[in-house]
Amino acid sequence: MGLPPVSQAFPVTPQTSGLMAPCRFEGEVRHLEVVGSIPKEIDGTFYRVMPDPQFPAFIGNDPWFNGDGNVTAFRITDGKAHFKQKFVRTEKFTKEGEAHRALLGKYRNRFTDAVPFKVRSTANTNIVYFRDKLLACKEDSPPYAMDPITLETLGLYDFDGQLPSCTFTAHPKLDPISKEFVCFGYEARGEGTRDVCYFSFNQEGKLIENVSMVAPVCAMIHDFAVTENWVIFPIIPQTCDLERMKAGGEHWQWNPKIPFYLGVLPRRGARRFDVKWFTAPNSFPGHGANAYENDHGEIVFDLAMSDENVFAWWPDKDGNAPSPQEIVQKLTRFTFDPKSDMLDLPTPEVLLEDDMEFSKIDDRFLMRKHDHIFFDLMRREYTNFRSIGMKVGGGAPIYNSLGHLTISTGSYDIYNPGSKHLIQEPVFIPRSAEEGDGWLMALVNNLDVGYSELHLVDTKNFVEAQAVIKLPVRLRPGLHGNWVGSDELAGRT
Repeated sequence: MGLPPVSQAFPVTPQTSGLMAPCRFEGEVRHLEVVGSIPKEIDGTFYRVMPDPQFPAFIGNDPWFNGDGNVTAFRITDGKAHFKQKFVRTEKFTKEGEAHRALLGKYRNRFTDAVPFKVRSTANTNIVYFRDKLLACKEDSPPYAMDPITLETLGLYDFDGQLPSCTFTAHPKLDPISKEFVCFGYEARGEGTRDVCYFSFNQEGKLIENVSMVAPVCAMIHDFAVTENWVIFPIIPQTCDLERMKAGGEHWQWNPKIPFYLGVLPRRGARRFDVKWFTAPNSFPGHGANAYENDHGEIVFDLAMSDENVFAWWPDKDGNAPSPQEIVQKLTRFTFDPKSDMLDLPTPEVLLEDDMEFSKIDDRFLMRKHDHIFFDLMRREYTNFRSIGMKVGGGAPIYNSLGHLTISTGSYDIYNPGSKHLIQEPVFIPRSAEEGDGWLMALVNNLDVGYSELHLVDTKNFVEAQAVIKLPVRLRPGLHGNWVGSDELAGRT
């Protein structure tokens, strides 16, 4: 019996229209047009990944999170910029290409697939560099390895047979001093399980830490944080129910009745029962900027927080979800004693009231005390929504500016690329040994002309772009990316 026919046209929905329309471009463009100038000391590659469906979904209302991973590499050297883009050749991408149609069902629900898959990964959430390989990460599976120069897919990567979890985080952390690669997986023993596995690899790629533990609920743990001595797991109250999935429902459902859980585990030499689960009122933890230990041995953890369900496309059991205009994420600081027997978290400090997300620090200060935080920012008065409203599409959170907060002084700078521009997650490129001295680079969608641009902003002159690099294509909103200096590419450049 054959599969039922599906449309070859993408539906006209907010998640597949305007800025959110699939890109589906693979190729290379050298010598991109540059307005302004790129400093010659910038030498490296900005890698980013976007969910980009190869085919229209056969299940309606497919969230934009379910698109195929399409990886972009912006090579910057000698004041010039070059562009390359290629899909990750996942099992899904390959099978669907052979079938000339979509086969994967709902987001993270194998019971809705048209055919069986061994690994359902779309490899679309983050692209990180480790030991001469790019790792295309999606947190429901092992990563896919790619060649950092050609972007050819090398296959699933299990760390030479050492991967202790069937899942892998989209946000591994590289210790800038020890060079340890610190990782975890949730639903680590399979979908619907409360198991969380923490593990890390040394610079030579050997597994050196491996701790399995059980979370209070089976829920999403998208990002995490690491200090010199602790590992921190913020649980998003999007919970999983296997019976709901078997009935054709969603993997995730917002649960407003459970607290915000924050797991804390010793970074080295821990056992499964050493984890503590601190709690705070129900809320949505976004991406972390960084965590460190202060002089009193307390953990200081800066992250985006919201009182609303940021992933509104997965509402609660009654179908309740906020509108995009209601969702505000604030830069928030938790300070607490990880050794305390009092598991109620102290009331956090709000560092910034503005709606923000996708924070970055100078990565050389990761896991240690930081003073500078960079992030995406939404100031609605900066954008001419009347003229670009139909071009925006829907589904993805949108931001129109970059922010730079200096914590010690309270200095707050904003870069806005224009009234018809939307901005994606930035990366930081260092210039000197001074923390925060360098450049931010971010992909910008120019909705006036319908193409994308790469903006380079000096952190010491945050008013205007030092360079605007123009692309001849429109790139869909992505999730995450990273800057890799040419000296890190193991001589591959």
